[in-house]
Amino acid sequence: MNRLSAALIAYVALGVLTYLTISDSRIRGITFAILALFAVKSILRRKDVLHPDKTEDVESKDLAES
Repeated sequence: MNRLSAALIAYVALGVLTYLTISDSRIRGITFAILALFAVKSILRRKDVLHPDKTEDVESKDLAES
């Protein structure tokens, strides 16, 4: 199991615990939104690490040559 899968499973577990322990629907919704943002950030970060942007490499070479 890779780290992204473990992180997503952890977010789901936290979501279940949130659902079971927080009775106020407004606070529960805010908590779900925060967990969803972390999940999206994890997925986007993985894509960024696996497929780095080519233009950043060109820019860093230009700066290094200067």
